[in-house]
Formats: sequence, structure tokens, C-alpha cells
Amino acid sequence: MELTFREYVVIVTGSGRGIGRTIAERFAECGAAVTLTDYDEGLLRDAAAAFTAKSHRFITLPCDVTKADQVSRLMERTIEAFGKIDIIVNNAGITRDALLFRMKDDQWDTVLATNLKGVFLTTRAAAKYFIQQRYGRIINISSVVGITGNAGQGNYAASKAGVIGFSKTMAQELASRNITVNVIAPGFIETEMTHNLSDQVKEEFLKKIPLKRAGSATDVANLTLFLASPLANYITGQVIKVDGGMVM
Repeated sequence: MELTFREYVVIVTGSGRGIGRTIAERFAECGAAVTLTDYDEGLLRDAAAAFTAKSHRFITLPCDVTKADQVSRLMERTIEAFGKIDIIVNNAGITRDALLFRMKDDQWDTVLATNLKGVFLTTRAAAKYFIQQRYGRIINISSVVGITGNAGQGNYAASKAGVIGFSKTMAQELASRNITVNVIAPGFIETEMTHNLSDQVKEEFLKKIPLKRAGSATDVANLTLFLASPLANYITGQVIKVDGGMVM
């Protein structure tokens, strides 16, 4: 079954590459108008070229999700271009890994600012419009690390756990206005980031996965489409793992 989003407008943060770009592409393939946004303008240009070649409806806008003024502009420009916003996917995230006693203050602050404060700022800005139209879908990308923890990723795990707690709270606050908030927690997904891992590290991950393979960005994107669709109208406040059974 192919979902259609022809009447929908979607913002995907961190959509210059990886999971975010694949999510944006899947929405566009299903007819949605998409705002591509990333802090890396070079990545945005590459994504724009690919979207143009496929005649997708889209705009691009550089945005640092840690800056409230840039996030507000992101919402305003999307509405100027398409007239409304229906769905926001908070995907932007970074890693700055280190063990506790080697982790610098700026490594902690930068990861928490992007991965958690960024979700807060974009959700707050989007919710203003969703409340007015009494409709909205918010999908936040966390990680299984936010559930299990992971040595050397105290900052990342804390930020992703924070996304889960924040999302559950927002699901309660916004439900009366027909706004759902859900979380996707990917496991070991093949992206540019995981390609840089050593074969030994990859093997260790695969040993923990009952399906014995890594996931793809499309696996995450397909769940995102479901949660944004009318098929998921009665689902909110949930954390759904895309991890091949790694965390049960």
C-alpha cells in the first residue's frame, strides 16, 4: 500500500543527508511539499539538485536548530511557500563521543543543544501553527541508545533519552488539539556515519541484532510515513524502535 501525502506540507530537519534526506525523499515521492533544512548549505545544495531532477515540490532553507530566530524563520518561510505546515520531523542530530573523564564541556553542550534543545525549539515553533489549525503530526527521531545507554556516548544518550521524555510530555499537552507526537528510535542503521566504523565494531553490533543485518534509512522513513498518515491517527506518545530486534 502506497501512502499519499499530496495535500500535506512537511518539514524535515537535518535533511541534507542520511536518514533525514531519505525521510524527505519518501514524503516527496508520496506527493508532499517538503522543506529541506540543514545547517550545512553544501549538503542542502546537493539535496536540492536531486529533488529538482525528480520534479519534487520543495524549498530549501539553511537552519541551525539551536537558534530560536532561525527556527522561527523556518516556519515562516514554509508557510510563505506552501500556505501551511502539517508535519514536522525532528531529525537533526550530531555526535561528539568520548568517555566521561575525557568529555569536554563543549562536547556535552553542543550535543545537548542540537539533539535536545533543537527538538524543543522546533516543536514549540511548529505547535503554534498546529494549535491554530487544530491538526499536526510531530515525529521525533531518537535512538535506541536513549533507552539502553552506550559507553562513550553519555552526551548523545542523554540527549536522545531527553527527546523521549519531552515527546511524551508534548503528546499529553497537545493531544486535545488533534496533534500527535511520537518517537522513532533507530538502532544500527546504514548511513554515512556508520560507514566510518571499523569492521570489528560493525560485527559487534550485528551480533546483537536478531535479524543479523543493519537497517536502512528507508526502514526509518517508512515508519515515519506511517506515523504521519491517517493510519496512525490514534497513536501518540509512543516510542517505536527500528532496530531489527536489537532492543526488546
